[in-house]
Amino acid sequence: MRKYNVAIVGASGAVGQELIKILEERDFPVGELKMCATTRSAGKELLFRGKPHVVEVTTPESFNGIDIALFAGGIASKEFGPAAVERGAVVIDNSSNFRMDPAVPLVVPEVNPEDVKWHKGIIANPNCSTIQMVVALKPIHDAAVIKRVVVATYQAVSGAGREGIDELMTQTKSLMEQGEANPKVFPYQIAFNLIPHIDVFMDLDYTKEEWKMVRETQKILHDDSIAITATTVRVPVARSHSEAINIETEKKLTAAEAKKLFEQFPGIIVVDDPAEKKYPMPLFTSDRDEVFVGRIREDNSIANGLNIWVVADQIRKGAATNTIQIAELVIKYGCSPVK
Repeated sequence: MRKYNVAIVGASGAVGQELIKILEERDFPVGELKMCATTRSAGKELLFRGKPHVVEVTTPESFNGIDIALFAGGIASKEFGPAAVERGAVVIDNSSNFRMDPAVPLVVPEVNPEDVKWHKGIIANPNCSTIQMVVALKPIHDAAVIKRVVVATYQAVSGAGREGIDELMTQTKSLMEQGEANPKVFPYQIAFNLIPHIDVFMDLDYTKEEWKMVRETQKILHDDSIAITATTVRVPVARSHSEAINIETEKKLTAAEAKKLFEQFPGIIVVDDPAEKKYPMPLFTSDRDEVFVGRIREDNSIANGLNIWVVADQIRKGAATNTIQIAELVIKYGCSPVK
């Protein structure tokens, strides 16, 4: 089997370290692995398959001889992505820098894998909340055509990076011992609270995170006619995002029919037994790659509607795992650059 030289940009961060872990878990055919980051992290040693790798400062020359460049997020892809492509690498990017560029595929492998084939060097990884939602929406859209989606998210603090987790833990301890919190990462205290505000406010007073869910979903499903509205909320959970999704379809689907569709769809695990109090929760979905769906009910207020509850680990399926799955498609379809 051919081996591929891989670079991870942002290797020392939460997503970067998860990328390293998943490359190992999925036995990705890595030839040489180069770990890159900012000057702050340069010189650190990170293990891959038991072998230490020294993190180097990212420069355009970092991508010489690289086949696949995995960008963990942030502004690095805007600065170095084109340079990586010029040197023959396929860039898979976790940031929002290229997601809505019409020349860049936005891919969730269970939903629109064929879009990988038309990349021009850069493939975008969607927003974490969008990824888990579209995996759940896809079987419903294929079977009954979705007209409208109303979604409210309950997003873990790790969506804001390692600093978000640290702030939750620090505030919780401080409040229990001293009765005070000093928010720095989030605009308000997050311990014992929730904040209905993620990212900056934009048009119509929706946040950037909410507009991402609207526009990215339409692009991934290739259907701008789907009406989508979102409210994104930060909650005091360390890991795994949850979403309450209301779906209106053109064709009637019963809850039983929807449940069967979910059970048959790749990447979904159904946990839906109200009598036994079984439903998806962050407690049981963290460090997993699947999208968990439960609380499957018909919407009693409209003729063709469903309510579902969706939970997934946003660091894995919402970022690192989805990235590696895209890289696997690049290899499968033979659409990596010829050196």
